Amino acid sequence: MPSRELDRGAVTGAPHAAGTVAVRPDADPAPSSILAERASRFVSADDRSDSVIAAILANRPTATVVHAEVAEDVPHIVKIRGFSLHYGEKQALHDVSLDVPVGKVVALIGPSGCGKSTLIRCVNRLNDLIDSVRTSGVLTIGETSVLGPETDVIGLRKRVGMVFQKSNPFPKSIFENVVYGLRIAGEGRRSVLREVCERSLREAALWDEVKDRLDESALQLSGGQQQRLCIARAVATRPEVLLMDEPCSALDPVATAKVEELIGQLRGVYTVMIVTHNMQQAARVSDYTAFMYLGRLVEYGPTEAIFQNPRCRDTRDYVTGRFG
Repeated sequence: MPSRELDRGAVTGAPHAAGTVAVRPDADPAPSSILAERASRFVSADDRSDSVIAAILANRPTATVVHAEVAEDVPHIVKIRGFSLHYGEKQALHDVSLDVPVGKVVALIGPSGCGKSTLIRCVNRLNDLIDSVRTSGVLTIGETSVLGPETDVIGLRKRVGMVFQKSNPFPKSIFENVVYGLRIAGEGRRSVLREVCERSLREAALWDEVKDRLDESALQLSGGQQQRLCIARAVATRPEVLLMDEPCSALDPVATAKVEELIGQLRGVYTVMIVTHNMQQAARVSDYTAFMYLGRLVEYGPTEAIFQNPRCRDTRDYVTGRFG
């Protein structure tokens, strides 16, 4: 694959030598969207040679900038190489390569429709539920191929927890919500279930609020409490990776602050991938940030660098609010 030199130590997500950027030789036709047209207005003639947006609009090869710190922060629990996804004839992800270090929080940012949620849903194969989906490339968790035909999907989802945009507690008691994953795995010992319930609720910063109400319906909890309950349910099976798809978008500021504090407490215990439209939230909770645009990974690096000193013009324009 051809490559071109990049200064300041950038490396690609794909397995190329440090200091290079992978260039896709077969860029797809430029999408005709309001988002692309709006963004193109901010690409000046001087910027066009370095702009991913301009390259997409002009049907030129695109490049991903991945900061050296990501490659150096090993081991990586999630490895994505040259990953593409189609919904029928529509391509949603284009040649994405991204590594997620163990125990770190990685935020995915970008405008609506850029592929953030599609990407994390691939990590536990939720997109399998859509008949028209087809994928190519490599996606692994540890040494396990996520997309391999021999992969045990149920076993995979025990290793990868998921928290959705809207809290979805089951119409059961708080206790039964938390231990649901263990129940369906065949665990019936009451002592084990009680221990896991308490541990998970403590990890979700919810134990002190519900310890005397475990037999009450989970639907009686507030919205913020329900979302933390869903996090407790997700961590009860001790997953290696925790996916969060805009977990605070439906919460008020107080509940949002509690969930953000919780994410900080989960750092190091779990590897977290979080999709968010709130750039301030990404800056507060994540170790690394990936900026995506129209299905492409534009730039990926330490959160502080992405927000204060991005290497890509498009990243700078997005995080400073020039488009998005």
